[in-house]
Amino acid sequence: MIICGVELTGSDAVVCLLNLDQGQFSLPECKVRKLSLKKNHTREDLLQFQASFAELMAEYGVKKVVIKERMPKGKFAGGAISFKLEAAIQLISGIELDVALISPALIKSTLAANPLPIPFAETGLKVFQETAFTSAYVGHMAK
Repeated sequence: MIICGVELTGSDAVVCLLNLDQGQFSLPECKVRKLSLKKNHTREDLLQFQASFAELMAEYGVKKVVIKERMPKGKFAGGAISFKLEAAIQLISGIELDVALISPALIKSTLAANPLPIPFAETGLKVFQETAFTSAYVGHMAK
């Protein structure tokens, strides 16, 4: 099953696809590393972002999306735009898509119980995709 890990930062959704098939992980080639919301943040811009995200998920046969949760307030609070992006992803209709939020605590405990099989540097992904990759991995491992 292919899981899409997502990290929401500013007006970008950084994505990483991770496939688990018969106990073997693989990184499917993906033409997109991040999707961005246009600067105006209008209703049409949000709908366009949502459609682009849904199209990407359908193209790669993704059935589950795992988003790293951001805190609503405090020192590590997520920005308002990132919560709009999260809602747009959660409200995608027309395709079968399970969207889950994972907390930093769940990520930490899952990685402690199931360390990454290879160092991130050996994946060939861009540095900014590390959190999305980790989220996808935890999406596969957390039960």
